[in-house]
Amino acid sequence: MENNNLNTKQQFGSNFGFLMAAVGSAVGLGNLWGFPYKMGANGGFAFLILYLILVVFVGYVIMLSELALGRKTGKGVVGAFTDLSKKYRFIGWMSAIAPWLILSFYCMLGGYCMKYALANLGDVFGAGWGVAGADSGAYFGAFTSNMVETSIYSLVFVALTVLIVLGGVKGGIEKFTSIAMPALFVMLVITIIRSVTLPGAAAGLEFMFKPDWSAFQGTGWITVLAVAGGQMFFSLSLGMSIMVAYGSYLPKEQNMERSALIIPFADTLVAIMAGLATMPAVFAMGQTPGAGPGLLFITLQTVFGAMGGFGPFFGFLFYFLVFIAAITSSISLLEGITAVAVDTAAEKGKTIHRNKLIAALGISIAITSVLVSIDGLGANGFPQFFGQGCWLDAIDLVSEGILMPLAACYCAIVIPTELVKEEVTLNGNQFRTQKFYDFCIKFIAPIMMVIVLLGQMDGFFGLGMFG
Repeated sequence: MENNNLNTKQQFGSNFGFLMAAVGSAVGLGNLWGFPYKMGANGGFAFLILYLILVVFVGYVIMLSELALGRKTGKGVVGAFTDLSKKYRFIGWMSAIAPWLILSFYCMLGGYCMKYALANLGDVFGAGWGVAGADSGAYFGAFTSNMVETSIYSLVFVALTVLIVLGGVKGGIEKFTSIAMPALFVMLVITIIRSVTLPGAAAGLEFMFKPDWSAFQGTGWITVLAVAGGQMFFSLSLGMSIMVAYGSYLPKEQNMERSALIIPFADTLVAIMAGLATMPAVFAMGQTPGAGPGLLFITLQTVFGAMGGFGPFFGFLFYFLVFIAAITSSISLLEGITAVAVDTAAEKGKTIHRNKLIAALGISIAITSVLVSIDGLGANGFPQFFGQGCWLDAIDLVSEGILMPLAACYCAIVIPTELVKEEVTLNGNQFRTQKFYDFCIKFIAPIMMVIVLLGQMDGFFGLGMFG
């Protein structure tokens, strides 16, 4: 029986359960919210190509390194880097702070998904809580400026996240994601079928897959690379404590190399599927592919509203699957922070009650989520930070723009390749990609991540480094 109360090390019950939890962490709002609109705003096919290159040459090797470090040390990210050397402890804290910051706006957006799923369900049954044909932009603006309603939805999302993590690794996270991820895949396929069969959908497919290099003119390729890189770190859960924590729960007999290949592949597949679910529909309805974050809640709601009688059904299906993707990621974010706190207590010889710790962390996340919610994406007149237009963007700047790529860059430099080789080759397993891994981790990954970091900072701060 799994002990969820004391600071004892837990493990996944099966390789499938681990993969579903890890894929569930990777597949989230980064895929279904971030990927389509960032692709739409950065040249479509050009963005897709750079994203795929980064996943292959950077994402895979960093993921393998983080999983290996977690399993080798059996600790969360702070303890794991401290075991390498006390001077590397700061890398662990950078990776631990990032998911806590991200959860503050992630739970808000998860609450938005719940609101839109329920609103479309209301339209299915002709209930009073539906969208009822309202203009999508006006409906979204009215919702985001309603500080009480947005806060309530955020708090409900936080509560659901906490309840699942309270179930522990095997009884909570593994059990939930083993059902949720296959269900999400099926719902996404249904949405794609409807999207690509709309009249005029071919223009969206062309936007995604027809070569167009105009976005790369001048130094534009650096901007696209930076956006694609930030998206990759956010989507694959790299540089943010999660994969180190999940690696520490991975039994020694599991094939780590195979897992590190499957997770980025599955995540990228879902990201492309998310593009197929959105871009053909966006073009078919004459909407703008680069509409920013509003693509998910304004543009797509307009698309569903124009589908006729079946529109609310597909709207409910789509927003519900985005909610599922969001909750599977939010539980991994919370688990990554929990692992750090449990290890920190163990280092000091203290016994910590895991469930009390999770509840305390949940309260802290609830507070920050409410603060981000009442900002209303900058619509409610609150003071802003770091030159950003809303608190979500300011937090995203610190976490996705700086902490995550910087932590991942350090990861590539300080984790010994011999440590990775030792973990991969346990139980007679072969390290089939060793030469590829060694080359990428030494030469490709650090250089690419420095470019991504500089490009992210230039984009956020408008430094003009790249024209």
